[in-house]
Amino acid sequence: MTTTFPYKPFEHECEKASNSYLMSLVAIVAGLPMPIVNVIATFFYWVANRKSTFFVRWHCTQALISQIALMPFNSVLFWWTISLIMGEETISNEYFAYLFTLLLFNAVEFGSTIYCAVQTRKGKHVELWFVGGITNMICTK
Repeated sequence: MTTTFPYKPFEHECEKASNSYLMSLVAIVAGLPMPIVNVIATFFYWVANRKSTFFVRWHCTQALISQIALMPFNSVLFWWTISLIMGEETISNEYFAYLFTLLLFNAVEFGSTIYCAVQTRKGKHVELWFVGGITNMICTK
């Protein structure tokens, strides 16, 4: 959901806010099999910008929360796959159902992250469904 922000952010604010979303995308490419890598990268970017302007801080927080929300599900799939590779379990219909569901969730999250990065770079305030409300509760002016 794109809304108007109380003020027009400056160019450097738009760039920093947009980079918070791009940080998780770059980390996905760097550490694809490990679901924690993108959370760590986004966390360090949030730490570096937590004292920035409200616009930047808000979007860094939203990017971090969206990564944290997806991490437990991706971790379960990661360790389930490892147990299959190590021969401890056999492949089941439940595994494929979970795999395809998470592929869908990750594709939606990937697309929304790109959308947020582009819109935020334009100076527009984008609130993700579910995560935006949590970010509003956490971030204060």
